[in-house]
Amino acid sequence: MPVKLRLVRMGKKKQPIYKIVATNSRSPRDSKYIEVIGRYSPLSNPASVTTNEDRLFHWLKVGAQPTTTVRSLLRKNGQWMKWSLVKQKKDEALINSLMEKWTMTQDLKLKKAEERKSRRKSAKKKTTEAPAASETKTEEAALQ
Repeated sequence: MPVKLRLVRMGKKKQPIYKIVATNSRSPRDSKYIEVIGRYSPLSNPASVTTNEDRLFHWLKVGAQPTTTVRSLLRKNGQWMKWSLVKQKKDEALINSLMEKWTMTQDLKLKKAEERKSRRKSAKKKTTEAPAASETKTEEAALQ
């Protein structure tokens, strides 16, 4: 039985929450599954992915194949990198140090993205305020 790690949609209409599950690859999306491995909440800010790392690595060790979406979520979460290091049989201390470096770089990327977003907002405010100032100048010139 080929096993896949995939998403199962749950939640209300227009408010999805997904479970990351191990399931038979031939079964439909929302049908029975073998085990729940984690959750993905796309509407939270930022989107959150939580997994049971022991069970995730167990299923990957026995040959379960993640879908492209689950793989991308694991990459964003850093667990795909950790899995590749475990698969290469690196020692635990090296894995932990590399994961710390990875989390630090992710934090820096997040801060830079927030700075860019705030700069864009301030630039938008300046462009919307500038035409209003020029309109008052033309009105004053017309009155004189």
